[in-house]
Amino acid sequence: MLHALQVNYPNPYRAMEAAEVKAVMDRVFAYLDATTPAELVDQRSGKPIARLDKAEPDAVLKPGDFRLTSYEWGVTYAGMLAAGAATGDARYTDYTVKRHRLLADLTRLYYPGVQADPAGAHAPIKSFLNPHALDDAGALCMSFLKAKNMGAKVDYGQMIGICGTFVTEKEYRLKDGTLARGGPDGKGGRKMRPLPDTLWLDDMFMGVPTIALMGKHTGNAKYYDDAVKQVLQFSRRMFNRDLGIYMHGFVEGMRDHPELHWARANGWAIMAMVEVLEVLPKNHKGYEAVVDQLRAHARGLAKYQDKDGMWHQLIDRSDSYLETSATAIYTYAIARAVNRGYLDKEMYGPMANLAWNAVAGKVNAKGEIEGICVGTGMAFDPAFYYYRPTSTRAAHGYGPLLLAGAEIIEMNRKFKFGANDSGFMYQGDR
Repeated sequence: MLHALQVNYPNPYRAMEAAEVKAVMDRVFAYLDATTPAELVDQRSGKPIARLDKAEPDAVLKPGDFRLTSYEWGVTYAGMLAAGAATGDARYTDYTVKRHRLLADLTRLYYPGVQADPAGAHAPIKSFLNPHALDDAGALCMSFLKAKNMGAKVDYGQMIGICGTFVTEKEYRLKDGTLARGGPDGKGGRKMRPLPDTLWLDDMFMGVPTIALMGKHTGNAKYYDDAVKQVLQFSRRMFNRDLGIYMHGFVEGMRDHPELHWARANGWAIMAMVEVLEVLPKNHKGYEAVVDQLRAHARGLAKYQDKDGMWHQLIDRSDSYLETSATAIYTYAIARAVNRGYLDKEMYGPMANLAWNAVAGKVNAKGEIEGICVGTGMAFDPAFYYYRPTSTRAAHGYGPLLLAGAEIIEMNRKFKFGANDSGFMYQGDR
């Protein structure tokens, strides 16, 4: 009976109960709720500004551990909404609605001044009111549209007008319409981030879900067409079909490209696809092509999952460190794809549970998440990615963990997973 000997797995080798998953999420919630105040203060005195009835020139958002208008916090707002829906705990939903309401009030007060003087006007949320990149607008816009679709009692019209217009009409694109960086700098030159006409895989998420959601918001099918086009054109340039994973960067006009398969960017790509499919009509001519691309990517990622459930910073280089935010994003996207029937529950359900259990182990007693790679541009060499620091203050992992936990709860409600001859497997629908 040696096959039945006790195995010392470093992470739970089973499906967590919903209460266990929520306990992890609750620790994260408590930390974020305490350290991201939704409050305006006077920059000089630090005193609260209680009345939001005029554009105070010295007003700033009360400092916290994270910024309320970063793209990472757009993901966190979406994660809070998902957590509230999955657990029935209104605190999560209220977290997003409270902060969205504050942003809507600040937009109403400060946007006229920013419109009149984009360079000189002061505003506590100026990066959002005068966006210069998808980072400033895309993920936030996604969270606004998701919350509106869920019935949040916030006046989103002005904010969606700002960010939706920027993403769909103002962001730089290549000649074939693909979202890109390295466009004109407004001074007769080109932006060098890092080179002209550069695709960052991250931008599949920073822009494409919002484009698809604008289709639902407006009823105009041109946005659905554009979202599908973005997925397929990014994939045509950047997806390695032999490996089943994406390169991080692509520079239009180069013969060869840096084949560095950064984990979090691959997370943004697969997340973009499940978000697009959430609103794309099933009878859209591009629906099956997006599903096929999602499946190809999931197959590729499955090949590289580490023995304890996580993925490496450079996916196909096992001597690079194990990274938490990417693993959380994969957990969410794969579990969502299982729940929606895009991926086989037998194959991918255990994979998602194993990944969740690993991510849950990265949440410390304070509710901070460990092992998150800090903000990362694109580079042409492996050293850049290998040596990127990790920090609990890297905002990129908090929203993905909440999204992942919510989707794992939903998946394990629908399907039973358990031991079969010592192996962790699908055991039927519930």
